[in-house]
Amino acid sequence: MIRVFLLDDHEVVRRGLADLLTGSGDIEVVGESGSAQEAARRIPALRPDVAILDARLPDGNGIDVCRDIRAVDSSIKGLILTSYEDDEALFAAIMAGAAGYVLKQIRGTDLVDAVRRVAAGQSLLDPAITTRVLERIRSGVEQPRELKSLTEQERRILEYVAEGLTNREIAGKMFLAEKTVKNYVSSVLAKLGLERRTQAAVLATRLLGKSH
Repeated sequence: MIRVFLLDDHEVVRRGLADLLTGSGDIEVVGESGSAQEAARRIPALRPDVAILDARLPDGNGIDVCRDIRAVDSSIKGLILTSYEDDEALFAAIMAGAAGYVLKQIRGTDLVDAVRRVAAGQSLLDPAITTRVLERIRSGVEQPRELKSLTEQERRILEYVAEGLTNREIAGKMFLAEKTVKNYVSSVLAKLGLERRTQAAVLATRLLGKSH
């Protein structure tokens, strides 16, 4: 039996998913939650084969949950379930170690098949997209000298700062907690020897060729 955990803030969605999956005969739902924080705490203890994680939740998101649980137990496969296609979210999902990223419009039989494939160790991520993500990471070698100390995530934060986005807006785009973004911004300023985000925006605009 394939053990599955469900994370979605809508109970009716969880009920429908549970009925669909258990009706397949080879899948059992070992736990469910409507809260990102609760799921991050419970999933490692339950050790499901696959965690189906809603991308957006009132108290966080499934991508962060995927990153957190895989840091504890990398054998748990994360399958991100989302209502819409979004390059940034897909990038974040790949970086979080998700094994798959599927839209909620998926047919029931296809979702059951997706769970089976992910449980068997396959990736449902489009190879072309994965390649694009890896190219984005590798392109860091051509960074200006001042930016070489920044991680890929910090560089992306800096780019958003240069575009004039607030921490909350950056958090929404990168599927991170606002507090996490604040910490990243502080780290970027410290590494660049700056005191204010306006200085970082000016520097980034110059180095990255960003224009408002």
